[in-house]
Amino acid sequence: EAYKVIRPVHWQHFAKLRPPGLIYLVKMPVKLTALNYAQGVIGVQLVVTMVMASVIQKIIPHYSLARWLLCSGSLRWYQHPTEEELRILAGKQRGKSKKDRKYNGHIENKPLTIPKDIDLHLETKSVTERDTIALHYFPEYQWLVDFTVAATIVYVVTEAYYSIVKPSQEMNISIVWCLLVLAFAVKVLFSLTTHYFKVEDGGERSVCVTFGFFFFVKAMAILIVTENYLEFGLESGFSNFSESAMMFLEKQGLESQGPVSKLTFKLFLAVLCSLIGAFLTFPGLRLAQMHLDALNLATEKITQTLLHINFLAPLFMVLLWVKPITKDYIMNPPLGKDSIPLMSEDTFDTVRLWIIILLCALRLAMMRRHLQAYLNLAQKSVDQMKKEAGRISMVDLQKMVARVFYYLCVIALQYVAPLVMLLHTTLLLKTLGNYSWGIYPELNSDTPVENSLLPSSVYSESPPADGKMKVTVVQITMALGSLKNIFTPLLFRGLLSFLTWWIAACLFSTSLFGLFYHQYLTVA
Repeated sequence: EAYKVIRPVHWQHFAKLRPPGLIYLVKMPVKLTALNYAQGVIGVQLVVTMVMASVIQKIIPHYSLARWLLCSGSLRWYQHPTEEELRILAGKQRGKSKKDRKYNGHIENKPLTIPKDIDLHLETKSVTERDTIALHYFPEYQWLVDFTVAATIVYVVTEAYYSIVKPSQEMNISIVWCLLVLAFAVKVLFSLTTHYFKVEDGGERSVCVTFGFFFFVKAMAILIVTENYLEFGLESGFSNFSESAMMFLEKQGLESQGPVSKLTFKLFLAVLCSLIGAFLTFPGLRLAQMHLDALNLATEKITQTLLHINFLAPLFMVLLWVKPITKDYIMNPPLGKDSIPLMSEDTFDTVRLWIIILLCALRLAMMRRHLQAYLNLAQKSVDQMKKEAGRISMVDLQKMVARVFYYLCVIALQYVAPLVMLLHTTLLLKTLGNYSWGIYPELNSDTPVENSLLPSSVYSESPPADGKMKVTVVQITMALGSLKNIFTPLLFRGLLSFLTWWIAACLFSTSLFGLFYHQYLTVA
């Protein structure tokens, strides 16, 4: 029996420490049949998921990457001056009588005002964990960053498991984690965008609507471009999807011209792209302002170079799918009469994935410099105020300084959310598109793109007649296999390649417009 194998002498002591029900389970004879072994192997991904869920609940609240990025001591925020400090700088003292308070510029129903050209110098303080309690959207920021870290770890472990064991009939559970990360990122961006729509006086609502319509027209124009210029593979992927769906419906005895027409498919994509563009409008505009301020703070050449690469990273991602600029020169380089490809097509696809991941890592590494550039806006606003004439109330001055720090997590979310979307869309592209992480051809996967993920034995073997349960299991397996034949890696390659390219294109378009706005229009 199992307990005798584990501990032949002291199993009674073990029984005293555990509930009786567990002892009954332990006393059951264990037969290592092929079915038990298969169930154990299939449960590896579930075990990884449960372990990571426990880590999220128990460990990450104490060792949080999101909190470390803000509270490691490198970020310093500007404290707003107190009323006493402003009164001393203005040369006014609190009078005891109403006449004295009126002489010092203070009336009962009117706030105290001070000159704008006052000699004010703000004090700085390192961001601590206690300071983050008052920050807007800090729980959303911490959850998004920490869950993204957990999902990325699950993805890496799952990829290692698939490369070693090579299971054929399992669902890759890291896909679910990546989809959850994308859902949380879109939810956060949607929440921030709705916050702009609630502001009645500002023009943020008009900016979002304008950019939404602009990106809708841009998406319709991009979807018309042929595969000779933008090699997403949408046309071939949609054709493969339509043919597989028609074959599936014919086997079910249904007559259909396809699940959806190409025009409807592209119209749905254009609407989705317009929403993504509207969500990424203010993150791109904010990134441009932080980029300019970070460049002014940077003194080393290497730091300035990395900041420029970080800003142009979405452009590099966009060019990776422009066929005449990248792929044609690599596959058919102009090296005289003999045109020898520099790398194979599969290697180029893998290198493209690695470039995107490296650029995302660079953006994460430059995050603190951008956040510090944003925090410096408090002192920058005070310096700009000193150049103006007139007076300002103490409350407005304190709000102007304090507002910068209290919206730090909003800016952090606008910086992190597009990065998270790019990273996990790329990971989904690798997994669902059946790509490989190996750069050399011998390391690439030998599985064809059009093949199903299930073996042919599922369809060839007839279900046994001695049990209704086994018949039901085989029928469900065949149904899932049919769905995998419909949603092939060829479809996911085209769809996810386009979405990855579109996120990068939207981010670069809005950042470029923001750079032009802050560099020229604001100065003018």
